[in-house]
Amino acid sequence: MTKKFFSEQQQAQLKLNPYVKTVSAKAITYTDEFKEFFIDEYDKGKYPSEIFLDAGFDIEALGPARIRRASNRWRTAYKEHGLTALEDARKHASGRPLERELSLEEKYTRLEAKMKLLEAENEFLKKLDQLERQLIRKKSK
Repeated sequence: MTKKFFSEQQQAQLKLNPYVKTVSAKAITYTDEFKEFFIDEYDKGKYPSEIFLDAGFDIEALGPARIRRASNRWRTAYKEHGLTALEDARKHASGRPLERELSLEEKYTRLEAKMKLLEAENEFLKKLDQLERQLIRKKSK
């Protein structure tokens, strides 16, 4: 599978589009507004390449495979989880560790959440163990 890279000129052109959040030689990140616009237009019966063209994108620069993959990804996410699934999740959590010292209240909140998670995990394991025992009893009869 060959991956289509963006030239410097194509990157500069794509950056001018209001529906582009970021672009590099390898990837493009679209705005949440464009994803919503895409879903609305697709639901009206437009083809993916037509929607990208109407939004001011150079179809040749993007390539049909990139358009198809984005279309499938957004439509699937929308069907499964609605509009919130189209939002860029990276804006809410960078994945970087917290560098500042946590307050006692924040530490308490985190520990409480961890405790609830472990309690739920423990309950799940107990139920699983119980189901396994029932299954073994049924097989031995």
